[in-house]
Amino acid sequence: MQKTLVIAGIILLVAGFLWPLLQKAGFFRLPGDIVIERENFRFYFPVTSMVIISGVVSVIFWILRR
Repeated sequence: MQKTLVIAGIILLVAGFLWPLLQKAGFFRLPGDIVIERENFRFYFPVTSMVIISGVVSVIFWILRR
């Protein structure tokens, strides 16, 4: 359990450092991401981006289990 928590923490740390780069690259503006913009309101739900991230994380954990 400790190893899993350390790995999850490292992944979150790396994601935090890469977040500005991913936004500049347009990663979180993929087709399928839901964006609703009104006068004083903005709702963003990254459906497609989260599916891709989920797949990448699943592959990483699958590799680490082997």
